[in-house]
Amino acid sequence: MKISELYLIHSVKCKLPKIKTYMKMKKYLMTGVLAIVSVFVIAQHKSMNCELFRYSGPGLKQIGWLATKHSKEIQSSAWSVGCETLDRDYAKFSIYKDYVGELGVKHARLQSGWAKCEKEKGKYNFEWLDSCVYGLAEQSVKPWICLCYGNPLYGSGIRLGAKIFTDEKAMEAWLKYVSATVSRYKNVVNEWEVWNEPNLGNGGYEEYSTLLMKTAETIKKVQPNAIIMGFSLAGLPLKFAEEVFKILKENNKLELVDRLTYHPYTCNPDDSYTEIAKLEALKNTYNPKIKLYQGENGCPSILEWTHALNNYPWTEISQAKWFMRRMAGDRVRDIPSSIFTIIDLRYYNMLQSFGLIRSNLLHEIIYKRPSYYGVQHMVNVFDDTVKPVGELEYTSNAYRKMTVAGFKKEGSPLVLVWYKDQIPGDELKWELVNLTIKNTNFKDPVYVEMISGKVFEIGKPDWENKGTDVVFKNLPVWDSVMMIAERSQVIVKPE
Repeated sequence: MKISELYLIHSVKCKLPKIKTYMKMKKYLMTGVLAIVSVFVIAQHKSMNCELFRYSGPGLKQIGWLATKHSKEIQSSAWSVGCETLDRDYAKFSIYKDYVGELGVKHARLQSGWAKCEKEKGKYNFEWLDSCVYGLAEQSVKPWICLCYGNPLYGSGIRLGAKIFTDEKAMEAWLKYVSATVSRYKNVVNEWEVWNEPNLGNGGYEEYSTLLMKTAETIKKVQPNAIIMGFSLAGLPLKFAEEVFKILKENNKLELVDRLTYHPYTCNPDDSYTEIAKLEALKNTYNPKIKLYQGENGCPSILEWTHALNNYPWTEISQAKWFMRRMAGDRVRDIPSSIFTIIDLRYYNMLQSFGLIRSNLLHEIIYKRPSYYGVQHMVNVFDDTVKPVGELEYTSNAYRKMTVAGFKKEGSPLVLVWYKDQIPGDELKWELVNLTIKNTNFKDPVYVEMISGKVFEIGKPDWENKGTDVVFKNLPVWDSVMMIAERSQVIVKPE
């Protein structure tokens, strides 16, 4: 598509929501009514932003679309999607169940909901959780469960940030509940996370450390081969993590934890990796066998007034770009990653807009956002057959900083490229750059835009191998992820 056409389509989109009054002033090329008609004839309950991606592109010759597979068709991967807050009825699993397997992920995060399971002391009703656990398993999606939040029957709260209980009776009831939950699902679930974002609560690291040790030991008694996921940090609070590590070490319990989970919410997802590296170094000083796991991270699709990444004018376009960059950044570092979240969540005070799927106050599905398709493409391509080799050295005439992330599949190179220096924007605009990637050669490369899944030709005059390096001329680069891969490794379907 020509740049003039690209700007025309985007200018229409910018006129739609009033929220754009909060955006930085931008000047766009404005011509004709044809594009206006093409946008407004879209059927109700269809994402206009998906149409914008469909009719825009980097200006190369399109040869097809990425083919996608169901979770049942993918053998293995570390990708997870969030199915959280069902314990508080902020969403309905039955509404979006089939969309999880369609996405192609192999894991999904659930929250156990003590208060929803034990409404009468000593009596458990797991029917609601059964439908989630076994509903995911039916689709070849492996659930992992966050055991979290309290129970008013024992004087503890059920919302995010609720104080961790410390009295003996509440702890005894909690451990009985944990034992019952693990016993029920041990044939399906073997990954258990202890609490959610304990550093937000009124309790401190001492309360959480006690809960972590006692809960992990209870799990291990029922399921000796269980994988324990601890910390579940809101953000990257190194001090809180260090204090928990100290207590675990003092009690000779460092071996109890297999994975350190964290939730690195930053407006620019690329900005978090400096602190993530510090977290990695910290845990290595205590137990290098513990693996990092990005257990919850996402981005709104509108300007929100509360929750993570609030008071910023997000759009469905910038949200989709944000997801691509978070996923690519995690994958090149070989960090398992969970996408928050599958659908918009109706909290007690708001309808949150983090979902890959847009919903309404009745929990009904409105449409899949562009981010749904982007995540689908990423998890389909980057399964466990693809191995990260790290960030690659490069030279370029680009005026912005970029990431060039390297991977191998069956001996062939895959490269992801994106601008990393700013918060993802909502422009559908590419810059043409000259890029030399060190120690990488291609035989027949193609270009893939990962949100739309469009596959493009790279013309013969625009690339060549020079010794051990590959040189691209006039390569379209933008603030989202695009992939360069061998044609033979890209499964293309017709439109």
